[in-house]
Amino acid sequence: MSIIYKLWATIKKDWRILTRDKVGLTLMFVMPIILAIVITTVQNSTFDLVNNKQIPLLLLNKDTGPAGKELESALQNGGMFILKKVSKNTSETSLKQSVQEKDALLAVVIPANYSTEVMLKAESVAGRALQAIAIDDTATTDAAVSTPVALYYHPILQSSFRQGIDGALNSVLQIVQSKYIVRQLYGAINDSSSIPDNLEQEILTNQTPIQQQAVSREGDFVIVNATQHNIPAWTVFAMFFIVISLGASIVREKNSGSFMRLKTMPTSLTLAFISKQITYVSITIVQAMVIFSIGKWIFPHIGLPGLDFPSDKLSLLLVVMLCGWCAASFAIMIGVFAKTQEQSNGIGAVVIVLFAAIGGLLVPAFAMPGSMQTIMRISPLHWCLEAFYGLFLEGGQFKDIIKVLLPTITMIILFQLIALFGMKRKRMI
Repeated sequence: MSIIYKLWATIKKDWRILTRDKVGLTLMFVMPIILAIVITTVQNSTFDLVNNKQIPLLLLNKDTGPAGKELESALQNGGMFILKKVSKNTSETSLKQSVQEKDALLAVVIPANYSTEVMLKAESVAGRALQAIAIDDTATTDAAVSTPVALYYHPILQSSFRQGIDGALNSVLQIVQSKYIVRQLYGAINDSSSIPDNLEQEILTNQTPIQQQAVSREGDFVIVNATQHNIPAWTVFAMFFIVISLGASIVREKNSGSFMRLKTMPTSLTLAFISKQITYVSITIVQAMVIFSIGKWIFPHIGLPGLDFPSDKLSLLLVVMLCGWCAASFAIMIGVFAKTQEQSNGIGAVVIVLFAAIGGLLVPAFAMPGSMQTIMRISPLHWCLEAFYGLFLEGGQFKDIIKVLLPTITMIILFQLIALFGMKRKRMI
């Protein structure tokens, strides 16, 4: 019989064994699909909050002056907050209770004397400025320390997000204060009670523009969403979970004496392992196709952003095949050294979860401490994920991801050599 015929017969045998493994198929397909949908849905709200949506904010305005009204208007028109005004008679204790009950995650209290203090500070700053250029010799006094604007927030908000909110609120407060300083200076210099609106706006908004430029390989501006992050990540996770099926299959055939019987037949054990790799790499390609298809065509129908495929489709196929081969090599290594199916399933699953944790699938790589930045390099899932991100997030081509494909290829060779060493040690070959 020809080698091709023997290989084809072995592949059909492995395929039949695989289709009978209902638990393994469930873990390889159903579980990652559920994880991708659930985690993308959860994270999508966070991405929307940062990129698109406004933040609900309760506002208690105790001030009756013009500055308080302008601050209220600035918060309303700033674009970051959805303002929910509460009655002036509402107590701060009641306001805190509303935040605790998540009626809104933020609350701002404008003090009763806010307008008075803004005007006093404007007069003080303008007076000192005019004295410096000898326009006004009237004695000035420093403005008293201002009563702070209170900001209440729910503890669920992370520190980095609160810093962004603080920055937005400080910017609005600065604009309101600057308006009154500009009006005071203009009135003193021009003996006029009011400044033209267009001049005031020009003074206050005359800022150096910011030009945003993407650093993606293609130079396009891409709004990163939860789908672009999670679909590649859980595809890699699904690929490596073939260890449950492939590792158990090797242990089962090893313990049943199948490999020993192969020595008495006109075939080789090497052909059997090549067959298993072809079969399971094919499965990982199917996994990727299914999960990518769900991200592309199903997600938009359930309120999630659709997956955008990279322009270099051939590089994407290559990455899928190499990641699948790496996963199959790892599973074979586990199966060769495990003595029982329970060992193979338990050790394989635990190691994959650990590799996912340190590899950037569960926690973003950039958020990890410096010590973990080095440790993550031992995770094959990290390099597979970086290759996918190079295509999906950075818009790269093959030449851009070759640096992360080389470690993946190195790990394939390492896993294969370790498995070969194990087979020789156990006299399987």
